[in-house]
Amino acid sequence: MILAIGRAERFSPNSVGKDAAILGCVADALRERGHDVETISETAVGRGIEADAYLSMGRLPQTLALLDGREARGAVVVNSARGVALCCNRRRLTDELRLGGVPVAPATGSHGYWLKRASGVAEGPADVQYAASEADVPAVMESMRRSGIADVMVCAHVVGDLLKFYGVRSTGFFRFFYPGDDGQWKFDDERRNGRPCHYRFSAPGLHAMAERAACIAGTDVYGGDCIVRADGSVCIIDFNDWPSFSRCRDEAAEAIAGLVEARMASTMKERRVWHQTF
Repeated sequence: MILAIGRAERFSPNSVGKDAAILGCVADALRERGHDVETISETAVGRGIEADAYLSMGRLPQTLALLDGREARGAVVVNSARGVALCCNRRRLTDELRLGGVPVAPATGSHGYWLKRASGVAEGPADVQYAASEADVPAVMESMRRSGIADVMVCAHVVGDLLKFYGVRSTGFFRFFYPGDDGQWKFDDERRNGRPCHYRFSAPGLHAMAERAACIAGTDVYGGDCIVRADGSVCIIDFNDWPSFSRCRDEAAEAIAGLVEARMASTMKERRVWHQTF
């Protein structure tokens, strides 16, 4: 049996329906392939529940603890609990990406700054704030801290075309879109980059960069935001575990289902070899 675990609503700002839709599509794709799939919210997951594979969008600490234990016992878990935990700590993830050679937003610049909740993910507009200049940063930071966000990280605004990308690691599935073209915004912060100029860049290069980021983060189902500068260079400004894939849901669902099925088959093969050996 495969257990599909839905994300708690607090982690789906303005995207509750979209997040539920992608998980439902993946569950349906797996059922069509002959698998028994049960769907449950992470707020209802109990410690005693058992499955052969776990398909999880969950981010609650108790969800990650449960999945980490199941994975240690040999169950297939997509996404890995440790990978999700890293993606839920923006400061640690940014440091790991930088150390791994993935271009990220610089610390300083001349076009304003973004202040973001560092030890977590954005749960609402207050978690990501813009400061028009370096002189404005302290006031914005103090405002965020007064609202309860103790750990704030700062990075420079990067001028260029904003792209949103979506991928399923090692499957070949990768798509990117310009939100400035289709008008699908999350918090409206994306409008800071204006209408896209569609600067030329290497799409295979972006795919390779995103796959490297996914490998560093330890996530198979991933998405993020990047900026393409006028010279064609690219930097990642946000990286997430399991986005909604709302622009390419059906294609993504098939790719994710195929990944889960392949992982289950590989795990079963390893178990057979182990039993035959011992």
